Amino acid sequence: MTHTDAPPRSITADAVSGFLVFLIALPLCLGIAMASGFPPVAGVLTAIVGGVVVTFLGSAELTIKGPAAGLIVIALGAVTELGMGDPALGYKRALAVGVVAAVLQIVIALTRAGVIASVMPPSVVHGMLAAIGVIIIAKQTPVMLGVQGAHGEPLEMLMEIPHYIGEANPEVLLVGIISLATLVFLPLIPGLKKVPAPMVALGLTIPLGLALHFGEAHTYEMNHHVYELGPKFLVQLPGSLLDAVAFPDFSVITSPASIKYIIMFALVGSVESLLSVIAVDAMDPQKRVSDLNKDLLATGIGNLICASIGGLPMISEIVRSKANIDSGAQSKYANFFHGLALLLFVALLPGLLQQIPLAALAAMLVYTGARLASPGEFRHAWHIGADQLAVFLTTFLVTLATDLLVGVAAGLVLKLALHVARGASPVAMLKSPVEIAREAERLRIVVHGPAVFTNLLSVRRALHDVDESVTVVELDVSDATIVDHTFLEKVHLAADEWPHAKLEVVGLDALQPASDHPYATRRRVA
Repeated sequence: MTHTDAPPRSITADAVSGFLVFLIALPLCLGIAMASGFPPVAGVLTAIVGGVVVTFLGSAELTIKGPAAGLIVIALGAVTELGMGDPALGYKRALAVGVVAAVLQIVIALTRAGVIASVMPPSVVHGMLAAIGVIIIAKQTPVMLGVQGAHGEPLEMLMEIPHYIGEANPEVLLVGIISLATLVFLPLIPGLKKVPAPMVALGLTIPLGLALHFGEAHTYEMNHHVYELGPKFLVQLPGSLLDAVAFPDFSVITSPASIKYIIMFALVGSVESLLSVIAVDAMDPQKRVSDLNKDLLATGIGNLICASIGGLPMISEIVRSKANIDSGAQSKYANFFHGLALLLFVALLPGLLQQIPLAALAAMLVYTGARLASPGEFRHAWHIGADQLAVFLTTFLVTLATDLLVGVAAGLVLKLALHVARGASPVAMLKSPVEIAREAERLRIVVHGPAVFTNLLSVRRALHDVDESVTVVELDVSDATIVDHTFLEKVHLAADEWPHAKLEVVGLDALQPASDHPYATRRRVA
């Protein structure tokens, strides 16, 4: 059996898992598209392409391809800035940006540069994702409350949340609260942890929307206030999938704004997608290791298709991929069945989708945002060390104040500055820090000078080339001047993928750690 062949016995398990993931994916795809300034059906279109097409392009075994909350901020920014007040024009110009970004993603994969994502410092990535979470909360809270016309910068909208609560439309708010409560509390009920909470939320809020006559434009009075209700508070979909097809507008593709969003889509999308693949590989019961460049190539081709016909950008999405593994998926065909189920549902039951209250979808996104920016993320960074918290907070705050690209750059610059302050030479941080020697069944890797994220690729290659005859990999850091958190974490992640060898790290005790965390940055003290 080859790496990608699915044994016949796995097809049933994959079909069941794909269907269960479909139940989670449907509302999230609609909500992510809505929050991105795209038509709601654009998110479903992306997941259909990600499942029905990309599955056969060499994607990672257990990942689910589709739109992700992490790209909402970039997509909405592109629609808003490129449309200059015209959302429909902004959408088509954002599609053009998506086409060029997809081509760039394909080039990155063909030049085998995708592995660069695997050495991104976790504190920078998590700081970026936490900022995205806060931005999603700021943007979607007014929708969940039924407040029309709310807009502004993320921090400004965050400060306005008490005002939005005061202006809430009570019946819309009721729908939002029920949806949010379902997502929060259903997994806490014994025996119901694996029940797809997003679909249960829709099962409660669609009938409630019908009972409250969301589909009919009318007003109602409560506490001496008059409130509006009507179809504008429901998902709007075209008559068929063919009607959903839209084509890119390349009229401003060479503008500075377009170039900025092309870089952000290609960079953030690639990094987030590849990090998800690495995380899913670590959870794979069969310990299969994906070819990151091959998966990025498949994702890039999928993105090229999606952007050409009106869809959102796709990545390998971590939440749905984890649900896929938890549901018993065996191979890449689970992703195919998830896409097929979405295609059949949208083709056969479009009327039902148009009964979904926007507040229910907004509540799901607020919940997603809260998970991305949970206090646990901040505590985790602090436990690793004050230096990692500083990098995390810098990325987080600069992203909130400016944009993703500047935020990520600020986090990387601070991390490099901290290494230099600890005595690492800028030149040495770019050189391969290792000597590799084979001694019978032992592979010995000796580190000299700084072992940090900027020179991790050579070590990563050595760790991924460990063959079955090696039983022990000895990593000797006795001669290292600094070993950073990214280096230690990635080394141990690589070791988790070895079926036969075990990792021994020698010399860490001679270095001073930044905290008690086992992967804390360590440096030599004279």
